[in-house]
Amino acid sequence: MAVNLVNVEAVSKVYGTRTLLDGISLGVSEGDRIGVVGRNGDGKTTLIRMLAKLEEPDTGRVTQSGGLRMGVLTQHDSLDPQATVRHEIIGDMADHEWAGDAKIRDVLTGLFGGLDLPGFGQGLDTVIGPLSGGERRRIALAKLLIAEQDLLVLDEPTNHLDVEGISWLAKHLQERRSALVCVTHDRWFLDQVCTRMWDVQRGAVHEYEGGYSDYVFARAERERIAATEESKRQNLMRKELAWLRRGAPARTSKPRYRIEAANELIADVPPPRDTSELMRFANARLGKTVFDLEDVTVQAGPKILLKHLTWHLGPGDRVGLVGVNGAGKTSLLRALAAAARTQGEEQPAGGSVTVGKTVKLAYLSQEVGELDPSLRVLEAVQRVRDRVDLGKGREMTAGQLCEQFGFTKEKQWTPVGDLSGGERRRLQILRLLMDEPNVLFLDEPTNDLDIETLTQLEDLLDGWPGSMIVISHDRFFIERTTDTVMALLGDASLRMLPRGLDEYLERRRAMIEAAAPAPAPAAVKSSSSGDARAAKKELQKIERQLNKMSDRESNLHAQIAENSTDYDKVAKLDAELRELIAERDELEMRWLELAEEA
Repeated sequence: MAVNLVNVEAVSKVYGTRTLLDGISLGVSEGDRIGVVGRNGDGKTTLIRMLAKLEEPDTGRVTQSGGLRMGVLTQHDSLDPQATVRHEIIGDMADHEWAGDAKIRDVLTGLFGGLDLPGFGQGLDTVIGPLSGGERRRIALAKLLIAEQDLLVLDEPTNHLDVEGISWLAKHLQERRSALVCVTHDRWFLDQVCTRMWDVQRGAVHEYEGGYSDYVFARAERERIAATEESKRQNLMRKELAWLRRGAPARTSKPRYRIEAANELIADVPPPRDTSELMRFANARLGKTVFDLEDVTVQAGPKILLKHLTWHLGPGDRVGLVGVNGAGKTSLLRALAAAARTQGEEQPAGGSVTVGKTVKLAYLSQEVGELDPSLRVLEAVQRVRDRVDLGKGREMTAGQLCEQFGFTKEKQWTPVGDLSGGERRRLQILRLLMDEPNVLFLDEPTNDLDIETLTQLEDLLDGWPGSMIVISHDRFFIERTTDTVMALLGDASLRMLPRGLDEYLERRRAMIEAAAPAPAPAAVKSSSSGDARAAKKELQKIERQLNKMSDRESNLHAQIAENSTDYDKVAKLDAELRELIAERDELEMRWLELAEEA
């Protein structure tokens, strides 16, 4: 039976006049992989901080098992600004020690792109103080993952990671034996990593089995049942009122629900995006030309990011733009935006950009510095427009659109300067859409947005007619809102990827492997035919050993699964498995040396 690592008993937490958590009781057991979701401000971070005993509850208690090894990633790191990256991640280990540790090599490569930390001026010897928040966060995450833990508590671990980094982190956490509690808005990541979900809502925490997709279905079913119960209650009230008015009770038959819950849910699913209809509408609003790029060169300072780029963005095209950091994604959008702003007068470093005469561009930058902090939320929206035409006869007022974006009637009178980063981003997206553009550039629109707001934004964009380019590391968002994925792979070119983000990750892996330095040649040996024959003989022997090891490894995995409730036996089997893997790694290295000789 799995051991409980942390118990939360009847915990409550109040901030000012607002109850964030009200009488919550939960537990985290060995092997649990829990994703925590909910709207911004509903108490997700507070819950996991109390779980980690970084914050005390007002009532109730949190208990942890004796000797619990817990690693916590908070939104604000505690790294020493005077220390180097080497000191924080590796400590006092000698180079040959950490370089010989497969786990450390994997973490450094996965989070930083290489053992020499490309992107950091002095590599491992870079001082932490001047680094950006995103770089510091990756260092804190690497430090955490290298250590052995019984429980990992992670608050937004995917922030500041690109698509490759998120993919690596998901795979790494899948392979770890430690339990996990993770707050994140990345729905693809939740599906890959988590087997249980905690949904924090209005002071309560609802538990669901499965990953994000299972949670969505289960939550919809719970809400359907609640709506059915409310409908029944309302019907009873109406009948009671009718009886009182008529004086005598009337006999009525009760409705029978013969349709299964799943079928009922499927019947309510909105239709998929009607691409052909949106394209027709986009053509009417935009004409034939949106952006035509001919032999374009884009550069940032002296660095050439893109060259000889010929590309056509047509009416109704919805493009997801992905690529390595620094490859030129934002620079490309800025070059196009500059050409649109000046009606083609401002051109990139080389080539030409032709802008359609009817193009009306809205550009969401990463910084969101366009908002006046003294305005109220509703005023900031009304400064743009009072009402907006959503097409197909749909129209919404500024106040209605504010509510759809999570700004309640009370929140609409909050000064912009008092909003959180996620709320400001939400507001700026809303203002851009209120201006009725026909071309949208969205640079990291999902930053700081909670899942509920993301789904509302996706629903709105789903029926939005126009051309759109989205830069995002959120795979779910890219796949939901765009039809085509284009990639900047760091080789100064733009490529279309028919298979989307999976193809992007495959191409990046192939590029990294191709660029990896060849293994150091083995010491020069006699080139006589006798030595070659000896090498081939040893090769065959090692291959037989490796085959046996593979069978033994599979057998150990099966034994661990069979004895999963026997902690002592699993620990022994795991130790044996680690020794076997270490021995296999040595043999594989020897096989490579011999293959070169032979």
